[in-house]
Amino acid sequence: MLGTYRPVEMLANGHPLRTVKQELQLHRQCVEQRLGLLSEEHVATYLAVKFSPEGEARRAVSLHQLAHAIHQRTEGNPLFMVNVVEYLAAQGGRGEAVETVQRGVPSDLRQMIEEQLHRLSAEEQQLLEVASVVGMEFSAASVAAGAEIEVEAIEEQCTQLARREFFLRPSGTTDWPDGTVAARYSFLHALYQEVLYERLPAGRRQRLHQRIGEREEKGYGERAREIAAELAMHFERSRDYRKAVQYLQHAGENALQRSAHQEANSLLTKGLALLMTLPDTPERAGQELTLQVSLGAVLTATKGFAAPEVELVYARARELCRQVGDTTEFYRVLQGVWGVYYMRGDLQMARELGEQLVTLAQRIQEPSHLLLAHSILGDTLLHLGEVASALAHMEQGLACDDPRRSSAVDSINLLAPGVYSLSVAALASWGRGYPDQAVERIQQALAVARELSQPFGLATALACAAQLHCFRREWLRAQAEAEEVIAHATEQGFAMRAAHGTMARGLALVGQGKVEEGGAQMRQGRAAYRATGGGMGATYSQALLAEAYGKVGRVEEGLAVLAKALAVVDKTGERFYEAELYRIKGELTLQSSVQRLGSRVKTGPQSRVHSPKSSKATSQILNPQSHAEVEAEECFRKAIEIAHKQQPKSWELRATMSLALLWQQ
Repeated sequence: MLGTYRPVEMLANGHPLRTVKQELQLHRQCVEQRLGLLSEEHVATYLAVKFSPEGEARRAVSLHQLAHAIHQRTEGNPLFMVNVVEYLAAQGGRGEAVETVQRGVPSDLRQMIEEQLHRLSAEEQQLLEVASVVGMEFSAASVAAGAEIEVEAIEEQCTQLARREFFLRPSGTTDWPDGTVAARYSFLHALYQEVLYERLPAGRRQRLHQRIGEREEKGYGERAREIAAELAMHFERSRDYRKAVQYLQHAGENALQRSAHQEANSLLTKGLALLMTLPDTPERAGQELTLQVSLGAVLTATKGFAAPEVELVYARARELCRQVGDTTEFYRVLQGVWGVYYMRGDLQMARELGEQLVTLAQRIQEPSHLLLAHSILGDTLLHLGEVASALAHMEQGLACDDPRRSSAVDSINLLAPGVYSLSVAALASWGRGYPDQAVERIQQALAVARELSQPFGLATALACAAQLHCFRREWLRAQAEAEEVIAHATEQGFAMRAAHGTMARGLALVGQGKVEEGGAQMRQGRAAYRATGGGMGATYSQALLAEAYGKVGRVEEGLAVLAKALAVVDKTGERFYEAELYRIKGELTLQSSVQRLGSRVKTGPQSRVHSPKSSKATSQILNPQSHAEVEAEECFRKAIEIAHKQQPKSWELRATMSLALLWQQ
């Protein structure tokens, strides 16, 4: 014989089956098999049968979407699932099905839960109501504070309910920093907790939240930040908005440290909204400043450094700094404002802000701030073409602090000071003429980011690694790094870094000769980057694209790309790649001349090793003193002059080789 029953009903009312089952088990004449909860697939199958194709299955939402919503709501409990589906069918089961499922508790299900509650004593019902205020999972100590009863009495009642499988199950123990040790329990289902919570009158709820919040705050003491989200919920619902804002800020920062950016955004935005309900005082301005700075970091990660939302947040934070005068927060605000101007390509303003950051960091004398400030200024100078000064600032910053320590102590800083400093120093080292040192530094940056589990820092290091390997013409490795950037940034929601990864993958493909595919990737990445407000760093990708056009004989297109890139240089002052732009212009000028003459191209033993395909153009012996030769020589000389002045030895070496090979021919 096969039978089913619900243990909670048998245990609650002394059902005779309990004795029968014990007798059968004693004589090994039965086997009891606990039935598992339904999976999402089970729910989908049930819905497919329940709603025939001719009937209500013709809803605006798919059955799989509905199955997901119902499974989340009922956790696969068969009885609850059937009740929710019946409730949905009674409502018509049309377009708003998912919202209907998520919105409330079906009346039949609520009535069934109420009937189960009526089987309990008044004391047990009161205990469960207080527990519902604490949350889905709770400590007996928190319930004791709300009910104003001894912890031992709460534990005894909860244990009895759990043994009878009535509403609760045991869930370990609580060990608070103040020495409180108490049992933990959880509701068997979220719907139980929801119905119990809704039974409470509003005034009693408010008082319970206040008592429970104060007890948990006291229990954690200086470590209250660890449970900030829970405390924020209690104080918000008790209308103690001053404390609620404080803990919403801590909870948002906790979420930011875990890279839970959507959660952090929600918490910090709620904190700012509640803060506006408090009197306008200097204390409120200081708290708003802290919230705005943290929100700025969240929006920077998800929207991009130069997004309009980021600019608005830091503009408000800067205004608050004038009121508050907080040097520590002002440092973070300046850093955020620098990011807006730097990523938009306003390098002169970014330079001024970088210099202010260095001055401010020297005043604060915090090693991690000094490291980051020097790196920010160095990064700006690098793109302005002042390579020697840039690397000097990088070295000065790295001498201030250990990259691993600085990234650990400033863990909510998106740039992760040590990781960022090593990453940018790697690019500066390559430009200065130290390619092996560059590789060593980028590997160190990746190691620190992975060791300290810093998602945004890792995205930054990976993007710089992909760019470095493009510099070194290690195309396959650059492509691998770029694809890792895209996967990681997409998973974390870092829009700007994902765009950087897409551009880098396009560069790597172009470098491998896949010009059409790579060019499409570069355009896609560039469009995504611009959507974040970014406008800086375009000239190198344009240089490489122009060079690739030359490799496949599309010289005029390459020259057109270079003209646009040189116009950007004049407009923004982004000069780090200027020498390379003129060198490639010289190469394409020679190649264009060969194409126009229709000469037969011969490849000799002295072809360039760094660009085999483009060497075909310049290996042709042109007429002495031809216009193309003169123009190309001028381009090469200008590239050497610029590189010599700016001191990026790598670009100078390439331009010198181009000129030497022209003379040799």
